[in-house]
Amino acid sequence: MKKILIIQTAFIGDVILATSLIEKLHQHYPDAAIDFLLRKGNESLLKEHPFLNEVLVWNKKQQKTKNLFSILQKIRQQNYDVVINCQRFFSTGLLTAFSKGKERIGYDKNPWSSFFTKKIKHEIADQQNTKHEVQRNQSLIEHLTDANPAIPKLYPQDADFGKIKTSGKYICIAPTSVWFTKQLPAEKWLELIKKLPPQQEIYLLGAPSDLESCEKIKIASGHSKIHNLAGKLSLLQSAALMRDAQMNYVNDSAPLHLATAMNAPVTGVFCSTVPSFGFTPLSSVRRVLETKEKLDCRPCGLHGFKACPEGHFKCSNVQF
Repeated sequence: MKKILIIQTAFIGDVILATSLIEKLHQHYPDAAIDFLLRKGNESLLKEHPFLNEVLVWNKKQQKTKNLFSILQKIRQQNYDVVINCQRFFSTGLLTAFSKGKERIGYDKNPWSSFFTKKIKHEIADQQNTKHEVQRNQSLIEHLTDANPAIPKLYPQDADFGKIKTSGKYICIAPTSVWFTKQLPAEKWLELIKKLPPQQEIYLLGAPSDLESCEKIKIASGHSKIHNLAGKLSLLQSAALMRDAQMNYVNDSAPLHLATAMNAPVTGVFCSTVPSFGFTPLSSVRRVLETKEKLDCRPCGLHGFKACPEGHFKCSNVQF
């Protein structure tokens, strides 16, 4: 096997979890050239990755269709031996179907799956049948490797680790999420901060769009050693900082998977989503928090919502 393409053009967390495929394929085919296709904006995650030959980037925000066919043309020129699609959606299914890959692997729910050479059943786990996303991804390459998935992994460089000069022991908190119902309310994070000793160093993490929310938490906390780093660190720099934290407190969102990819200690908070969906942390030191109240409305969806459909958001009643 000479050339392999992995396709995962969804969100940050999805790309991080798909790095388990890079690890596994490299273990079994160390001489293979492995490429990875992702959406524009996520490419920094795989910067200087030691096992990747090339990172292909699809710009989905501008001229999406034109760029889709441009990237398809580039894929077809590569003559891949294996193309692995980690998604169930139309666009990446089209890329896989017409990739000219000798082996084209994807999920049966993809609308282009009839053009794949191998189709794998896709199942979202439930309370009775729990399966992690890395296990679902591993099922795509089980026939090429084995049934045991590798742990996702990122590779920050020395410059990423040197970005932040910490003064000692510290914790990280990533208090925000793109989805409201995945995001623990600010008052809950403030409850956690108030439980911490006054000398505890705290770093708030997030994207540039999270700067204001993190600043409000910082000010409201009154804590003298809390630092707002939202928007000030790259994804790999954030991952580097999380690696050596005493604990990382995160929502069911991308920072949870950053912690997993660094084997960093992590406490993952699940509000409207549930651990059985398969996106729990995999770090050696990990904890999952969720409400103890039995709610008929939970889970309300796989990805979360911009507002609580029931209007009460009781699933956020989590105790640290």
